[in-house]
Amino acid sequence: MNMMPINLCHENEVVTVRKIKGKDLIRNHLNELGFVEGSTVKVVSKSGNSVILQVKESRVALDATMAKRVLV
Repeated sequence: MNMMPINLCHENEVVTVRKIKGKDLIRNHLNELGFVEGSTVKVVSKSGNSVILQVKESRVALDATMAKRVLV
């Protein structure tokens, strides 16, 4: 299966995180926000360069640079 950055997903799409790219500091930060390999995330909305995601019971906004590091 091919992976793609989460910012390319459609609104209301539910996806599974398959990989987090980046240096340890960035990967750790995204892990703390709930972006863990194997976890389920819903794309709530997209606006400009940012994307709002539902991670467990929280909503998280990521800019395009960070969203490109979350592969689904």
